[in-house]
Amino acid sequence: MVKKIVSLLITSVIHFSILAQDNIKVEGVIIDGNKETLPYTAVSILSKYIGTVSNDDGAFLLKLKKSNLNDTITVSTLGYKTFKIKVLDYINLKNKVIVLEEDSVSLDEIILINPLTTVKGALKKLNQTTYKNPHQLNILYRRFSNENNISRFLVEHFIKIYDTGPTSSIFGLIEIAQARMSNDYRFAKKKQQFHAVNMIAKQNPLRKGISLNKFKWKIIDDSSYDGEEVIIIEGKGKKNPSKWIRLYIGNKTKSIYKLEKSDLNAVYIYKKNKDGKMVLSYHNREYVFWEEVNTRMQKLLKLKENKIKLSYRHEAIVLGIKFERKEIKVRDNILPRIDMGDYKINYKSDFWKGLNLPPNSEFYKTSAKQLENLYGIPIETQFNRIK
Repeated sequence: MVKKIVSLLITSVIHFSILAQDNIKVEGVIIDGNKETLPYTAVSILSKYIGTVSNDDGAFLLKLKKSNLNDTITVSTLGYKTFKIKVLDYINLKNKVIVLEEDSVSLDEIILINPLTTVKGALKKLNQTTYKNPHQLNILYRRFSNENNISRFLVEHFIKIYDTGPTSSIFGLIEIAQARMSNDYRFAKKKQQFHAVNMIAKQNPLRKGISLNKFKWKIIDDSSYDGEEVIIIEGKGKKNPSKWIRLYIGNKTKSIYKLEKSDLNAVYIYKKNKDGKMVLSYHNREYVFWEEVNTRMQKLLKLKENKIKLSYRHEAIVLGIKFERKEIKVRDNILPRIDMGDYKINYKSDFWKGLNLPPNSEFYKTSAKQLENLYGIPIETQFNRIK
């Protein structure tokens, strides 16, 4: 009896402490039944159009307000049952681990499904399954610049985008609201003559269109999303089979939940909002190329040949979306032919501390450590250099 009273008192103190706070951290790890972590899983407060994704290690972090305590956290990803829990109930859990239950579906009629017809149907329904009305996307966009697999430059922008959805081939207005970057330790300072966030739209096959007849379409697997059967269809180039596109399509709604393509190993992950429409949740891609170097640099870098392997690793996380016209505020400040690393925007540490950033993944930590180890300068000190 005494133990129960003590337990109740501790719970009450925790509950009172939470209620007294204005800012609340909700964090944890998402795993499956086999205790495998689930990366890039959408974690959202759908009623408020805010959210984040879990990192490479399945960890997530949501920074909320006291007013969110009675809101519901929705956790969703392909192949698993959607998990929902009230914010306050989650905070009171002792073990902050969310275990998603595998969602087994049976597509007995899969052999009767025509893959090309299914893809055509999904593309035709984009106007219904996605948002075509103007809205604002709030995106964390980051780019690591690597040389010979060593990170030498990091740029992170918090960006507001005026968008009309996947049926538009480009984004509308784009505003870099906040920025931070490391020191630039690159030897080959290759510049992109545009802001790389534009490529999310320009290189998305859903936006620029898919020449269906150039691919041979085949059903390769099935999955599920939020209780719906999902058909995984792959199109391989008829002339060049190494070029492929993979679509994850809802059998009933024809919603496209995920898209992968061979070009740049790009991934687009979508999540279902409270009205059932799909919105981008996460994207990554990597551009790998080679650049010639002079003899002096070749000796300095101890290269066997006169060229160096370079890569840009891009990552975009959608942190929020706005639909009310009076709330949409995007001030276009993108400059023509300017690399995203050349924008000089003051670093505000308090702003970045308040963002719903996923916990640093092993990749992020390794890359940041490489940047720190080059000259022994902490990453936070590097961020602070632009004031």
